[in-house]
Amino acid sequence: MKLKETLNLGKTNFAMRANLPVKEVSLQEEWKEADIYSKIQLKNEGKPSYILHDGPPYANGKVHMGHALNKVTKDFIVRYKSMNGFSAPYIPGWDTHGLPIESALTKNEGIDRKKYSVADFRRMCEEYALKQVDAQRETFKRLGVTGEWDHPYLTLQPEYEAAQLRIFGKMAEKGYIYKGLKPIYWSPSSESSLAEAEVEYQDVTSPTIYVAFKVKDTKGVVDEKAEFVIWTTTPWTIPANLGISVKPDATYVAVNVAERQFIVAKELLEKVAQEIGWEDYQVVAEYEGIQFDHMTAQHPMYDRESLLMVGDHVTMDAGTGLVHTAPGHGEDDYQIGQKYGLEILSPIDNRGHFTDEAPGLEGVFYLKGNKLVMEQLAENGSLLQQDELLHSYPHDWRTKKPVIFRATPQWFASIDKFRQDLLTAVDNDVTWYHPSGQVRIYNMLRDRGDWVISRQRVWGVPLPIFYAENGEAILDGQVIEHVAQLVAENGSNIWFEREAKELLPEGFTHPGSPNGEFTKEMDIMDVWFDSGTSYASVLERPGQSFPADLYLEGSDQYRGWFNSSFTTSIAVNGVPPYKAVLSQGFVMDGKGQKMSKSLGNVILPEEVMETLGADIIRLWVASVDYENDVRVSHDILKQVSESYRKIRNTIRFMLSNIGDFNPETDRVSELRKVDQYLMAKYNVLVHDVLKAYDEFEFSTIYKKVINFITVDLSAFYLDFAKDVLYIEAADASARRAMQTVIYDILSGLIPLLTPILLHTMEEAWKELPGAEGFVQLQDMPKTKDITEDLAVIKEWEPFFEMKDAVNKVLEEAKNVEEDPIKKSFEAAVTVYTDEEMRQVLTNLSDQLDQLLIVSKLDLKVINEAAASAHEFDHFKVSVTHAPGHVCERCRAIREEVGTIAGAEELCYRCNEIVTNHFPEYFSEKED
Repeated sequence: MKLKETLNLGKTNFAMRANLPVKEVSLQEEWKEADIYSKIQLKNEGKPSYILHDGPPYANGKVHMGHALNKVTKDFIVRYKSMNGFSAPYIPGWDTHGLPIESALTKNEGIDRKKYSVADFRRMCEEYALKQVDAQRETFKRLGVTGEWDHPYLTLQPEYEAAQLRIFGKMAEKGYIYKGLKPIYWSPSSESSLAEAEVEYQDVTSPTIYVAFKVKDTKGVVDEKAEFVIWTTTPWTIPANLGISVKPDATYVAVNVAERQFIVAKELLEKVAQEIGWEDYQVVAEYEGIQFDHMTAQHPMYDRESLLMVGDHVTMDAGTGLVHTAPGHGEDDYQIGQKYGLEILSPIDNRGHFTDEAPGLEGVFYLKGNKLVMEQLAENGSLLQQDELLHSYPHDWRTKKPVIFRATPQWFASIDKFRQDLLTAVDNDVTWYHPSGQVRIYNMLRDRGDWVISRQRVWGVPLPIFYAENGEAILDGQVIEHVAQLVAENGSNIWFEREAKELLPEGFTHPGSPNGEFTKEMDIMDVWFDSGTSYASVLERPGQSFPADLYLEGSDQYRGWFNSSFTTSIAVNGVPPYKAVLSQGFVMDGKGQKMSKSLGNVILPEEVMETLGADIIRLWVASVDYENDVRVSHDILKQVSESYRKIRNTIRFMLSNIGDFNPETDRVSELRKVDQYLMAKYNVLVHDVLKAYDEFEFSTIYKKVINFITVDLSAFYLDFAKDVLYIEAADASARRAMQTVIYDILSGLIPLLTPILLHTMEEAWKELPGAEGFVQLQDMPKTKDITEDLAVIKEWEPFFEMKDAVNKVLEEAKNVEEDPIKKSFEAAVTVYTDEEMRQVLTNLSDQLDQLLIVSKLDLKVINEAAASAHEFDHFKVSVTHAPGHVCERCRAIREEVGTIAGAEELCYRCNEIVTNHFPEYFSEKED
């Protein structure tokens, strides 16, 4: 028998190697065959439910890192809840209607929609959407996300659409749905109305103009030659001007400039004069804004009047204090126009071109109209000055092109009628994990106008509205329910395949249709109404419950899905659809820039998984502070891989050293103090990690686990453990005690990390002695009162203070030029301290030299010999070369090595172990 064969007899070669991309796929196939999701649900049957309702990603394009952040975070929560006493089924979903899919067919697929009927084109949209769903589903599954992937919810499913129509019907019955002509966000590039949630802001440079309106009816107040001066950044809206708004309590002045007289706000006069270039002007009169009420001015382009009106919306922040008012192109303009009885003029068509209501501009795109309008104003002397302004302007979030305010007949949901209910519920009925989110959604609901729910597209859920012969809209609850039943049986395409009469209940009559003729609405619903009613069908499924416990999406969804879901549910149910909301920031590149193909900084999860594995992405998700925008790059993922490698290698080392440990027969109940210390650190870790899971603080879990593995295990316990696990006899009490600690930690740590490092922990679980089944079917380790554990940890603080001091002195000894101490085992250390501290340390262990991994340690009370030692707060430390020779078995330097007859290569400790447990070594040696 060779000497090395007396070492480490219990160590096994654990095959946990870093080939994640291959192993993950193999494990996922195993889970699929075992139907692991169903087993998890069966295990938790009858337990309290926890429902995380999935916000549907849009079914178009590849899964990006933002998707990965969101879906993996949800998976952390669902898996944790499933392993911690809850029934937490997860139904993933997709948003499958809307313009991007229509555009993808026409642009990417080359489909000429004019060649097809609406119903046929919609069928092509559905086919395209389902292909996108399939592709995204495979990526999400590859990320290890659990859920009912064979039965997701899709907004195009007939049963989903029917539930959505019923929500609409209930809102209509309550009087919340109406048709109106008012300015809304309109996207010429999409040829459709937009909701506020579909608008994003970008900086643009716009022309700015000062325009003079000559007074027409002075009401005996102003001079007949006076001209009211307005300022605007949208010259193209001048043809739609019907009035000028002034602030009733503001002071206005008339100023003579050359042969003309202009009226502006006194507060803004100096600024206006400077910008227009009035070098020599004279104030000739002052007025209160209220005096201008109901005066009229001559429109600067057309033969019509512009009415002077007073309104509190007028401010003195910019301009002239006189506001150009076009009721068909602005919310404030519309409101004051309604008050004064103005018509709603909007001479722009669906594509953003002027109509014949703007003579001289017919057919011109509105942005090109800016130049033509300014030219005409300049020709007739109304244009006083023009310039340019860089400012934030609304854009279509899909096409990224500017939108306009445009009055068109649209269907609205009246927010005003239940706004207070919404605001009360925000404050009282929901836990907002990010307080800023509560403020955001409150302010949005407080300030939002009525919701435009109609869209001039074809790929979506139809508005179930009929029109009588006299044009009256029919919003009848029974009729809507009848349509919902038809849609549930046939899908929403039936609306576009059948005539109105075929869609109405048999024998339906209406006073407005004496001839029994009806037409149907051809607009579809806003897709935010689609996704915003997801609770109506999804949370009704078996195992689900309403309201959901949690909604989790990106922070942009305070104006999107969080908002639309909240609005429809309060309107219909009187309560929010969720008990709590958690939001995440956006994923940026390593420099904090937005990811885009043009910058070449896009990282796709599927590519990362092919090279590094899904667990690296999952660990990255756990590592980031998702409350804010997060960063990802190949360098960042490389750093995460290093952390992953540390976790994997540490667990692998621990598993390799309990191969001969049977937890049923080899467990040690009496642990040494150092073993108790490590268990105390572990118990605190479990307590803190479970608390962090409950509070969705995954980066806290990441930091605490990395710290425990790096500092407590690798740099301390497992470091000196080699001198016990490899050197002591297999059944030695110290060795079994350490194996007990390692086993107990692993049996809890592996499940504890399973929600995050799903694949790696499953692999580790297979190697844990006595472990059975899948780790996903295990429970989380139980937390307990950690008061005693904290006391134990505090008791060890002096040792670690001493250890830090010794390590610093050893490091210095390694770096001296003459006779350096290269390894800690070469050192003999003397630590000087007071008697009380010496007693504290010796009470912790009688093998402190082993814990410090030095060959000799002397603990002495401070005396004169300590004068030359290195000084620290409570210790003085000196280091010299340990006397003696290296034991060939344990590698420690001992004075007795070379003096033991027949075992000259061994120290006393190793000689005793070999003599008692490996006598054949000496027999073979003699032979």
